[in-house]
Parts: sequence; structure tokens; C-alpha cells
Amino acid sequence: MSDLATTPPEADLDAAMDRYRVELTGYCYRMLGSSFDAEDAVQDTYIRAWRGFDKFEGRSSLRSWLYRIATNVCLDLLSAGNKRARPMDLTAPQHQASAVLGERPEVTWLEPVPDGRVLPQTADPAEMALAKESVRLAFVAALQHLPARQRAVLILREVLAWKADEVAQLLDSTVASVNSALQRARATLADQRIRETEAADPLDTDQAKLLEQYLAAFEAYDISRLTTLLHEDAVLSMPPFDLWLQGPADIAAWHLNQGIGCKGSRLVPTTANGMPAFGQYRPDPSGKGHTPWALQVLEVSQGRIVGLNAFLDTARWFPLFGLPEKLDETDEAQ
Repeated sequence: MSDLATTPPEADLDAAMDRYRVELTGYCYRMLGSSFDAEDAVQDTYIRAWRGFDKFEGRSSLRSWLYRIATNVCLDLLSAGNKRARPMDLTAPQHQASAVLGERPEVTWLEPVPDGRVLPQTADPAEMALAKESVRLAFVAALQHLPARQRAVLILREVLAWKADEVAQLLDSTVASVNSALQRARATLADQRIRETEAADPLDTDQAKLLEQYLAAFEAYDISRLTTLLHEDAVLSMPPFDLWLQGPADIAAWHLNQGIGCKGSRLVPTTANGMPAFGQYRPDPSGKGHTPWALQVLEVSQGRIVGLNAFLDTARWFPLFGLPEKLDETDEAQ
């Protein structure tokens, strides 16, 4: 881990800390599984840094010091037992014919996050690929199965490439304890069998074609064509409901029955968690334009869609992702 900043004058502390906002938000997001909690945690980190700046003697870099504070903030939040999940973590898959929508408290759910909030820009393609892999929904969901300190160790060592002695110092622990925690964390993640998916940006030719086909099929509501783009064990989930469906047949049947209200929708491309995403707008009941319905986050692997994650709380997600409040006729004609 390189020390990227020397101790700043107190008057310059805000500017100096702001250099690390995106990477700290990414760290807190991986720890907490919530985009909003991550931003709150970073804000709390900065408040604690300001209050404790007179005790910061420059024995570590500003970056290391901020990570130490952020880790403590996250550990405090996780001590309350907060654990976020996806519908697939909570129930068995249902079949469309008997599917029942069951809503659970918002705090339960793993949240999506805009790439720009958590992925620092880098010219190194390998670094960017690793960063995107480490914010995928499946990976962050798997992290929720780790005890908080193991989670911190794994993120710091495996994702951020800190050395064992640096992590030990941050956690007031020993190198042996850090190495042991990392070994246990790796074993737990291996049991989760995280499916590999492909990053959204930059898209290769096949990925771009797949997304174009998906957008065209969904907007035409050609469900037969849409299902040809799905992997045989593709999953559809719709937080805040615990319902999830698996396989093209059930996913198609859902869209043609309970989900028929999505017919005539329009999609606006974006990215989330290093993956392709769309803001979905359903026809407004008034007949004028389209209104927000879901943030769709797609998981893609080997040329097929393996995950359709529809986050339905648009009042939270659309402003966060900078998506329009509504699509009118002018927007749709463009």
C-alpha cells in the first residue's frame, strides 16, 4: 500500500480528505452492502477525522489514518448485527403459477450503487477490472456471510492489496491473526460459489450486441426473443420483495402474467456495481409519457444474461443514479 499523501495543514484537510472520498465509499460499500450507509459512513469518518485531527501526528499517511477511522465506523455499524441479503439468500425460488410477492423491511436488502460513487478512475485496466469485480452484487452479497473483522481483512488484503502488517496495524492486531482471518474468509467465500460475471465498461462487441438485443426485446415486449438471451438458470429478483424466479420459462411466464404491466416500458442505460443497468420506465396511467418503475441491474456471463435484478424503490435509486424523474414524449422520440 503506497502512502499517497503527507500530513496536510489543517486548513487544507477538507481538500486532502476529499481525494479519498470515492475509494473510501467503495470500501464502506463493500463492508456494509448499502450505498446510502456507505456514504453516511464516509461522512462520519470525515467528522471523526476533523475532531481528532489535533491527535494525528503523521505517524501514518492520511490515507491510512482515514481507512482506520472508516473501518471503525463500519465495525460499529455492523456490531448491531446488520446483514444485507439478496432474495436468493432468504427463500427458495418460486414458480410463476404460484408466485407470491412478500415484502420485507428495506434494511434487509443489498443495495445497488453507481459506479462513479465507488470506483476510482485508473488508467490500469487490470486494476479497474479488479475494482469492478469487487463491487459486483454477487461478491458483495457473499461478503455479508463473513464476520465483520474477517470482511475488513479480506477487502483490505485481497481487493485493496494492503500488506498483512499494514492491516494488522490498522486493526490493532497481529500478522498471524490477520493471516488466519484471511484464510477463514477465503474458505467461506469459496463455499458461496460466487458466479463470475462480466464487467459493463468497456463493453466488448458481443456484450454490446447482447445489451442492444435485450433493450430492443424488452421495449418491444417480445418475451420469446428476450428469453433467448437468458442462461438456462438465469434468475429474476425484485427487491423489496423476497420473490425470485429461476429459468427462462418461469421468467417469461412472469412477464406475460403478473408482470404484464411492464409492456410498453422504455429503458435508459446506465451502470451499477460494475455491471450494465437500465432505468425502466412504465407507461404512465394518464397516457402521457413514462414513469419510473425499476432499476434493472443485469448480470452477464459467457454471452448470456444470468441475472435480472429489478430494484423497485425508484424514489431512492433514480435520483442516486441521475436518472430522469419522468420520460415525456420528447425524451422517447430521441
